[in-house]
Amino acid sequence: MAFSSLRSTSSSSVLNKLRLCQRSISAKASSYPKDKDRERLMFDSERETADLTSGISRPLSDILTELNKKVPDSLIKFRHEPNGFSIKYIPWHIVNRIMNLHAPEWSGEVRSITYSSDGKSVSVVYRVTIYGTDAEIYRESTGTASVDDPGYGDPVQKAEGMAFRRACARFGLGLHLYHEDMS
Repeated sequence: MAFSSLRSTSSSSVLNKLRLCQRSISAKASSYPKDKDRERLMFDSERETADLTSGISRPLSDILTELNKKVPDSLIKFRHEPNGFSIKYIPWHIVNRIMNLHAPEWSGEVRSITYSSDGKSVSVVYRVTIYGTDAEIYRESTGTASVDDPGYGDPVQKAEGMAFRRACARFGLGLHLYHEDMS
């Protein structure tokens, strides 16, 4: 019994302190003219949170501008094909980080997985959606991998990574890699 009364006393004193704090904030808020920034009323922790989240939601045009910038050469890898050609690409995990940096409110999903009729390859359709403050936009692309490819990972995983990178390229991410060969 004593514990519960002590508990109610503690919680009531906490509630009283909260009420006093709310009254103080309300009094400050009512003393400011209506056109003053809300920031003056923010506590430091609220201000820090607002600073951290201020860049998350942006218009699509801002997000796409960032995604269309050239990817640093240090992030680009080369894959050597059996026919002697070298192909530049950005690994899927780097593309994922770039998307998280410039379009943190993006989502991705596998739309379909299809094996060829002879069972020698698998194709994946992947959709990437970017959410801006003014609209949302999505792009889809495909990736295909040979079932017999001896490289790292299973064929579905490889095809998904390829489809993901290509869908992001449709937003402009790493698109410069496709155009370098043409110049």
